[in-house]
Amino acid sequence: MQVLIDGAGAVGVAVGAGLAGAGCRVSFLARGATLEAIRSGGVKRTGLLGTVEIPAGDVSASDDYASFPPDTFDYVLVCAKTLANDAISRALDAHRGMLKADGKIVLLQNGWGNDAPYRRFFSPEQVWNARVITGFQRTAPNVSEVTVYTEPVLLGSLYGLPSAPMEPLAAVLSASGLPAEASGQVSRALWAKMVYNCTLNPLGAVLGLSYGALGECAETREIMDELMDEIFAVMHAAGYDTFWPDAASYREAFYGKLLPDTYHHNSSTLQDIRAKRPTEIGTLTGVILDLGKKHGVPTPVNATLYRLIRGLEKNY
Repeated sequence: MQVLIDGAGAVGVAVGAGLAGAGCRVSFLARGATLEAIRSGGVKRTGLLGTVEIPAGDVSASDDYASFPPDTFDYVLVCAKTLANDAISRALDAHRGMLKADGKIVLLQNGWGNDAPYRRFFSPEQVWNARVITGFQRTAPNVSEVTVYTEPVLLGSLYGLPSAPMEPLAAVLSASGLPAEASGQVSRALWAKMVYNCTLNPLGAVLGLSYGALGECAETREIMDELMDEIFAVMHAAGYDTFWPDAASYREAFYGKLLPDTYHHNSSTLQDIRAKRPTEIGTLTGVILDLGKKHGVPTPVNATLYRLIRGLEKNY
């Protein structure tokens, strides 16, 4: 199996290292210091799922899509930040020949609606989504630490297609040490992650707190409860659902399992703020605000946190 990792950040490095360790031929689309680090030192995954270290000669890396030969990749895994989706989708369209005839693009990203840029150029049979709720943190340009693990990666279609084309990828991800399953429930799983991320990420980033610390304070719990209420109302008004029928039942799982399992994790939004990078708030809370406006659902608490994150970004 030949795989291109498009976006060699914390997720991409960890996933790519694991896949190479499981016998895949892995290439990275990377730039700058990350590109040089991979070329000179390979890639390494550390942390909860075990250590995998791949020497430089066993993976390839380039900053140019045109450098990859035609008919090469079975899967392109998009692990970049969602802000890059417009550019990546256009680049993949311009260099679509590097995909095999039955090659698939799989989005391993936060948020909702990330498939839309790719669907401008590719068919439903070519664009797939993944629900990833594993925590990653890059400790060097070519090294990623797994800091949180709760459930397997879910791979599937948002368009009602059978999940069988994802089974080979799920099998090799599992063999790499990152459990994965092909699933017909990816839409519901992505909305479960949206509730989780939109509840925790912006609030934790504004306050500079880990996920678990947010649950220790009565006042921040009240804010999170209000966020959940708004998100569930928007989700249902927009015609989507998840594994819990309402915010009240979700809260039981959230405070009882989800939050304790990820207690020490700092969200990607907080990591971006600390590194003075643009955040993915637009494809997280921004989606909630857009759907709320479209369907007439008030979202004042989400809107306040959205504005605060934008304020932090503009004052780097």
